[in-house]
Amino acid sequence: MTTFDVIIIGAGAAGLMCAATAGYRGKSVLVLDMGKKPGRKILISGGGRCNFTNENASPENYICQNPHFVKSALSRYTQHDFIDLVDRHGLQYHHKTLGQLFCDNSAQDIVDILLTECEWAGVTINLRSEVNQIQRTTLNEGTAAYQLSSTSGDFQCKSLVVASGGLTMPKLGASPIGYKIAEQFGLDLLPTTAALVPFTLHDHDKKRFDGLSGISIDCLVTAENGTDFRENILFTHRGLSGPAILQISSYWQAGQSVTINLLPELNLADQLEAWRKQTPQKALKTCLSSILPKRFIEQLTQEQSIPDKAINQLTHTEIKQIADYFHQWKIKPNGTEGYRTAEVTLGGVNTDELSSKTFEAKKANGLYFIGEVIDVTGWLGGYNFQFAWSSGVACGQAV
Repeated sequence: MTTFDVIIIGAGAAGLMCAATAGYRGKSVLVLDMGKKPGRKILISGGGRCNFTNENASPENYICQNPHFVKSALSRYTQHDFIDLVDRHGLQYHHKTLGQLFCDNSAQDIVDILLTECEWAGVTINLRSEVNQIQRTTLNEGTAAYQLSSTSGDFQCKSLVVASGGLTMPKLGASPIGYKIAEQFGLDLLPTTAALVPFTLHDHDKKRFDGLSGISIDCLVTAENGTDFRENILFTHRGLSGPAILQISSYWQAGQSVTINLLPELNLADQLEAWRKQTPQKALKTCLSSILPKRFIEQLTQEQSIPDKAINQLTHTEIKQIADYFHQWKIKPNGTEGYRTAEVTLGGVNTDELSSKTFEAKKANGLYFIGEVIDVTGWLGGYNFQFAWSSGVACGQAV
C-alpha cells in the first residue's frame, strides 16, 4: 500500500487547484480520476473557450442554504488572484459582458496551466482510476487516516479530499461517488437537482412555438421567489434556453411559472399611444414587429393572444392589456433538460457539515469536500469556476 499525505478524488477544477496548492506546501499528493483526461468539464465549458472566472464574483452570486459559507474562501482567494495566475502563464483571454473572462484560444489552455502547476508542485495524477472502497483507520500515533482501494492500486493518506463534482453531464463520467462518501461518513446531503439548465415546455406550448427555434430576445426574467435576471432568452426545439433562462432555472421549482418582461427598456402602453398618433392606420402586428422578432409577433397574432387590428382600432383597455401581456408574459415550464445538458448540480453535501475555512468535515477529521459536490451553486458566467479555485486553494492550504 502506497502512502501519500493527501489523496484527492477528482481531477477537475477544484481537485487540480487543491493538488497544486498542497503540493507547493511540500505535501505528497495523489489525484485519482476515473476519466481518460483531466479537467474534462473545463474542456467543454464556455463553448470550448472556458469562462474561467468573473471579475464581479462575490458571495451574492451563489446559492447555498447557508449564504455566509462561501465568504471565507472567496475572500482569501479571489478572482484577481486567479487572473494573476493565468497572467503569469501568459494566457491570452478576453472580456465579455457582465465581467465574464474567456480564453482566446481553447479551454485546454486552462487545463494546461493547472497541470503545469501540479507538475511543478510534484503532484501524481492517476487517470482511469476508479475508487472501489474507502476505510477509515488509525495510525500508530493515534491520527486518523484513510485507506483506499482503486483500480490503480491501494493507497493510504492522512487527508482525503473529495472533489468529484456533481451529477451534470453524465457523458463526461459524472458519478455520485462524492455523495456516497459523504453518506458513508454520516454527513447530511441536501436534495440534488440540475441547475443552469434549459427549460422544456408542455406539448401545447411546444406546438405554439414550434417555428420560433433560434429566435433570441433581450428580456427580464423573474422567478416566483422574486429573483430576476436581465439577459437573452432563446427559443429552441425543446423549449426555452439562453442566459436568462439558465440563470433563472436555479431558482425555479417544478410546477412554478416564470414571468418574462419582453420589453424591459420600453413602456409599451406609452409606445402604443405614440403609434396611434403617428401611424394610426398601421396594423398592431406591423408596429410590434419593429421592436420584437416578426415570427414571434405573427405567432401571437395567429393564436389571438394579441388582436389583429389597426392601431387606431385599439381601445384604452386593449392597450393596457397588450402592454401587460408583453411586460408580464407568463410561461409555465414542463421541466428542464436535466443533468444531460445542465452546467451544474444544485444541492449536495450540506455546508453545515463542513468548516467554511478549511472544508474539512466536522464529523470526520482529515476528510474534505470541495467544489460542485457541496451545496454551493454559482450563477452562470464563471462563478462556479471561481468557487472551484477558491475552495481548492482553501482546502489545499489546510490539508
